[in-house]
Amino acid sequence: MKRLLEAYRDDRDLFVLTADLGFKLFDGFEAESRERFYNVGVAEANMIGIAAGLSLCGKNVYCYSIIPFLVMRPFEQVRVDIAYHGLNVKLVGVGGGFTYGCEGFTHFALEDLALMCSLPNMTVVVPADRFEAESVAAISLQHDGPMYIRLGGRGGPVIHDKPPDLKIGRPMVLREGRDIALFATGDMVHSGMRVAGMLSEQGIGTTVVNMHTLKPFDAEFVSGVASAHRAVFSMEEHNVRGGLGSAVAEVLAESGFSGVFRRFGIREEVLRGVVGGADFLRERSGLTPQRLYEEISVSMAEA
Repeated sequence: MKRLLEAYRDDRDLFVLTADLGFKLFDGFEAESRERFYNVGVAEANMIGIAAGLSLCGKNVYCYSIIPFLVMRPFEQVRVDIAYHGLNVKLVGVGGGFTYGCEGFTHFALEDLALMCSLPNMTVVVPADRFEAESVAAISLQHDGPMYIRLGGRGGPVIHDKPPDLKIGRPMVLREGRDIALFATGDMVHSGMRVAGMLSEQGIGTTVVNMHTLKPFDAEFVSGVASAHRAVFSMEEHNVRGGLGSAVAEVLAESGFSGVFRRFGIREEVLRGVVGGADFLRERSGLTPQRLYEEISVSMAEA
């Protein structure tokens, strides 16, 4: 939010909206210009409608909330008011995957990427750490059109030591190897790097690709990387349907990839009647580095 606040001070056309969330986070915005910061209360559909109206008046608008309440509850308004018209509204969602685990299923963000990637004109970006989030914030200020930015929680894993030169729609290769290609997004990029290190100790070379942009999706790049490896795996803290894994699967199917492929994500059967902390839920879903390493080792041994 630091980068956004700096722009907010200088740009009188920049508006920030929240739905009864993030009070301390927005103290600086309210202190700087109360007339451009709106807390609409527990009325997310109204927030999207207000954002659409402001955008139609030439304003650059940011909407912030917990992901299920930002993109799921007001999905019709996001679809009809924002996406269809290609309006300049940025949706900043916090709490990707199991971040709010103890709050229960109402607060899980497991379907948001599938929903947002299905919308016309929508750009979908998932920063892997706070430094990437800073780069995305700077890019979003100049981006003309709707954008969904999916964030995890505070204190998440870090893979960079400074804001990287991130380009929307261009995957980022973090490590190169000859055997396996790991495509990961969000916090799972850090897990992918750890898994690659564990595999290297077994003599398995691993390429790790940070898929920070899910839409536009670089199918040609994915196909090229896959063709140079004998096994491909995708990793995401999202439902295995409709997110990164589905996008990679489509590319591999259409390109005729004949190697090993497996999606790692959240399967609905593991969630029945279960509530717990984020780490517990990730372990139960097989999304910890150790569990991923074990599953990939088994897949390679069976190949």
